[in-house]
Amino acid sequence: MRNAHPKTAGQSESKAATPPTQPGFPELKAARRRGAGLLICAFVFSIFVNLLMLTGPLYMLQVYDRVLSSRSVETLVALTVLIGGLFALMGILDFARGRVMARIGARFQSSLDARVFESTLRHSADPREQSAGTAAMRDLDGVQRLFISPVLLSLMDTPWTPLFLAAIFIFHPMLGWLALAGAGLLIILTLLNQLLTAKMVGQAHATEQKAQIFAGQVQNGSELVRSQGMVPVMTQRYMRSRMGALQSAIRANDWTGSFSSFSKSFRLFLQSAILGLGAYLVLLGEMTPGAMIAGSILLGRALAPVEQLLGQWPILQRAAAGWKGLGEYLTRAPQPKTRTSLPVPKAHVLLRGLTVLPPGSNAPTLRNISLEVKPGEALGVIGRSGSGKSTMARALVGYWPPAAGEIRLGGATLDQYDPNRLGAYVGYLPQTVTLFPGTVAENIARMTPSPDPESVVRAAQSANAHEMILKLPNGYDTFVGGNDNQLSGGQRQRIALARALFGDPVLVVLDEPNSALDYEGSEALNAAVRELKKADRAVIIMTHQPLAITECDNLIVLEGGATSALGPRDVVLKKTVHDTGAVRRHVAEAETAEVS
Repeated sequence: MRNAHPKTAGQSESKAATPPTQPGFPELKAARRRGAGLLICAFVFSIFVNLLMLTGPLYMLQVYDRVLSSRSVETLVALTVLIGGLFALMGILDFARGRVMARIGARFQSSLDARVFESTLRHSADPREQSAGTAAMRDLDGVQRLFISPVLLSLMDTPWTPLFLAAIFIFHPMLGWLALAGAGLLIILTLLNQLLTAKMVGQAHATEQKAQIFAGQVQNGSELVRSQGMVPVMTQRYMRSRMGALQSAIRANDWTGSFSSFSKSFRLFLQSAILGLGAYLVLLGEMTPGAMIAGSILLGRALAPVEQLLGQWPILQRAAAGWKGLGEYLTRAPQPKTRTSLPVPKAHVLLRGLTVLPPGSNAPTLRNISLEVKPGEALGVIGRSGSGKSTMARALVGYWPPAAGEIRLGGATLDQYDPNRLGAYVGYLPQTVTLFPGTVAENIARMTPSPDPESVVRAAQSANAHEMILKLPNGYDTFVGGNDNQLSGGQRQRIALARALFGDPVLVVLDEPNSALDYEGSEALNAAVRELKKADRAVIIMTHQPLAITECDNLIVLEGGATSALGPRDVVLKKTVHDTGAVRRHVAEAETAEVS
């Protein structure tokens, strides 16, 4: 991981692997190719559906020109039965191609769902990439909705418009020219719709995304918002952003709707006009009444796909914008390289010249840190708020890569381990505890669907949380949510500690592990640290609390992101802590309580 920190998550890798034109789109095209066979089937169905669309005009032609002139009931019955069967076949084929298109969309989305979701998690360290990941998931939905909408079916039907227009020419050239002029005008309207509304739709989409991101951020901080009386203010801010999105959407919809309404009215007028012209030609004896009716029906069928495209144009524009946005996101968030699987490392941590630059920041919050933690040792990291303690914790677990220097675990830098395997070797208790919707056992087992009960209980016992969990309503099977109030802060922190110890990690990183713990909980934490040291594990504790460093063998004091002092616990306390007596008294009291 030496000198590997990008300005934003994933950017350094993407620059190296980005072709000059349309980078990232090969993944989209590969996902699209998964439905190529089904798309061909839908196109074949469309051929027969459009051929069967000629059934109505041919029926009208035969009825007016043959049945009425011959007054043959038998011919009328035979034609009606035949037409009924053909229309039934057309309905079945049309229904089948709709089902096929829906499955093409499902295949496309399922091909990229996991890829996009994993990328949002891998690059969530950068706040800018968090919003980009959320937008990418919505873009994927937008592309998928295109497949289940009538738009693509209309595009498949559009190539048949010239054929139907040519058939009108067969009835009479004047009808053909009128139909051709009307079709040309509708096509011009479609192009104008694209040119005039594309920017409006893009602005509406971007404004809507900003409003949704703001709403999500406020919901995450709902406790603060409600308790501090910020609901009206936040609601006003949300409504301002939401009104901007609605106004943009209304402007785009007004333009698209005007084109759609005009095209529909014009098509109906054109069908009446062609009937009128056909009637005039019948009066002149230049064509039959059946041809007049059939020409009107053919014109309606020829123009229907164009009109439907105009009506569904926002879906097509949204899908096009989603395709572009999704491709750009996948470029910035390339798939991680496959790494050689390494054996379980020794509990030996080595930092050399570590400098960390938080994503999105121009100034390092940790500079030139060097230290060593051997198996069976515990290191305490202390310092004022903002001194870089949490930054070091995030770097030690691989969440923030170094801008300079290196972190080695068991002799290998962290980037040599597969990220998922590294998570099994490193236990992490972050400063902000998060529990996910699931049972206590599933949360301890890191959301494994069917966790091993023995491993779960062993982790809870190692964290001295077993007795506490048994007192919950359903014990280990108690369901907890992300922000519910069923558990106290201390209970949540102890469950999170058990999660950090699940799987017997070689390195355990604890960031303010007793911030929500009472004295009993702090004692349980110290007991867990003692057991880890006996098992030759390495423990690193970031803390403000004196009780948390009771079991620490060494201390490092951070000041402004740099090392202020490093060495044995008592030596460092004597040299650096202003109120040394108070701190040592707390430590001595804790040690006395443990002995008693």
